[in-house]
Amino acid sequence: MEFLHPEYLFLLLLLLPLIGWYVIRLSKTQASFKLASTLAFKGVKPDFRIYMRHLPFALRLIAIALIIIIIARPQSVNSFEETETQGIDIVLALDVSGSMLSQDLQPDRLQAAKKVASEFITDRNNDNIGLVIFAGESFTQCPLTTDHKVLLNLLNEIKFGVIEDGTAIGLGLATSVNRLKESTSDSRVVILLTDGTNNSGQIAPLTAADLARSYGIRVYTVGVGTKGMAPTPVNTPYGIRMQNMPVDIDEKTLTEIAAMTGGQYFRAQDTEGLRQVYEEIDEMEKYLISVQNVTRRQELFLPFALFALGLIVLELMLRRTWLRNIP
Repeated sequence: MEFLHPEYLFLLLLLLPLIGWYVIRLSKTQASFKLASTLAFKGVKPDFRIYMRHLPFALRLIAIALIIIIIARPQSVNSFEETETQGIDIVLALDVSGSMLSQDLQPDRLQAAKKVASEFITDRNNDNIGLVIFAGESFTQCPLTTDHKVLLNLLNEIKFGVIEDGTAIGLGLATSVNRLKESTSDSRVVILLTDGTNNSGQIAPLTAADLARSYGIRVYTVGVGTKGMAPTPVNTPYGIRMQNMPVDIDEKTLTEIAAMTGGQYFRAQDTEGLRQVYEEIDEMEKYLISVQNVTRRQELFLPFALFALGLIVLELMLRRTWLRNIP
């Protein structure tokens, strides 16, 4: 319950001087009656009405308080929101080739990419998100789904070696487009992350980009890796050793893919840079949220009014009958 005019409740403070006036008036009122002897009244206990003589004033006081509450207009308020959301269909295309084990991102590129992608997925509650992985070939790790718990579990299971090594950027993008082409969403997006150049697969990257454009799919490309050399695990006759290997990202092709489809190319040289890339994409791809606040009010003065009227009637009856004062 709330009041439409709560400022009128300050009128309740006027009851304090009214109570003070009643106390002062009561103390100055002294009734006197002369008798020759009071022996006849010895042992007579005070009538119950003596204790109840203040009841009419109390009833009037409560009635006035109720009238002030009525003036303040008590109301019950039911408020709720009607929300419309329109999610975006997103496919994450993740490079899982051997070069993704380079440790210029910690603990390595693949683990850093998985961690940041998990954060991105967690923040996109209303989106259909799918996952495609590619190396020398590509396949769908998870189709479009709003069950992000399942998606995150499948993302965590990704590791190097599950498919033939290589970097088939065009094939990875084509697989992603295939997952989105039947989508009815107004916004369809591919986020393609790689650290190399296309050297595998039967589909050229720009051919796959043209396919994405024909379906109205935006592609954000992310090149991950430092500039220069990066420590990379390499098989040697003495086992796996860390060696500094040149970072070779085909930024020209990745930029063209993004430009052809209305997306954007990003370069992430460390884990924090990769996180910022996903944050920028998150800001650019906001889904529509329409919120309508609905408030329903119901007047509650009637019970207070009936109670106040009942108290006034009761006070008048008591003053003229059982608690009547004799002048």
